[in-house]
Amino acid sequence: MSDSQAVAGDEEHVLNARGSSRSTTSPSIFLVTILLRTGSAFAFFWVLALVIFYQFFTRYALNDSASWTEEIARYLLICTVFVGAAVGVRKNNHIQVDFFYRVLPKKMMRVMSTIVDVARVLFFGYAIWLTWLLMGKIGGQPMSIVNWPIGLIYGVVLFGFVLMTWRSIEVMARNWKRGASVLEDPELLELHA
Repeated sequence: MSDSQAVAGDEEHVLNARGSSRSTTSPSIFLVTILLRTGSAFAFFWVLALVIFYQFFTRYALNDSASWTEEIARYLLICTVFVGAAVGVRKNNHIQVDFFYRVLPKKMMRVMSTIVDVARVLFFGYAIWLTWLLMGKIGGQPMSIVNWPIGLIYGVVLFGFVLMTWRSIEVMARNWKRGASVLEDPELLELHA
């Protein structure tokens, strides 16, 4: 019996009978998927790096610091954190306490991890609503130094919470399908990351 026949079911084979691999997804589609998942956080990060470099250069090389850079850098850091947090939610690698999952019975662990999944989705949904309310109250106010509305920043924060909610729904569905979460079985984190 060959190796390819030894694998049962509908599992995808990495190598065919001749020993060569076949790919169902082209590398360019994979790259586009990665850029869509992390591209906005990556873009905010690099714009932040350029602003910080400009601030450093004007302060120490030209001895005439640009006043707007500190405020814009602060807001870009906020944008990077909130949009980048969606990547952490997708990978399901935020800080979590899993002590009780080691001592409780399996059925209780499943119930608790389902409660955690639902609570995470509800929390991010509530954060969307609160951010929307905040944008309505102070979104039109100008920033301190740059004459732009502060609502731009809150809009990015809202976008980050929408991404986090969407990703937490994906994580909850994935946990429900396989019948276990990372809290119950930490090795699942390595499989999905």
